[in-house]
Amino acid sequence: MPDFVNPFSGMVPRKMTKEELIRAIRLDISAEEEAVHLYMTHADATDDPLSKKVLIDIANEERVHVGEFQRLLSILAPDEGKLLADGAREVNEMNAEVS
Repeated sequence: MPDFVNPFSGMVPRKMTKEELIRAIRLDISAEEEAVHLYMTHADATDDPLSKKVLIDIANEERVHVGEFQRLLSILAPDEGKLLADGAREVNEMNAEVS
């Protein structure tokens, strides 16, 4: 199960600041990615066709959640898109070197 610490146990003591919300969204993305890994591992570990199909479907739903969180993050943190584009450009350059 996830090793992430729940920032709020029980009642929410206060509203988050924008920076805290951004950190929470990053944590949510990590949790969704961990769930994808977990469900796909379970799907790979079974020969039961129905279980495999359901697990893969759920994993894909988590991937949709990642996209939603990433879009929200790009709105909350305007520099996010530029940094992601910089990273993509760096990988494209490396790919061109090895291709």
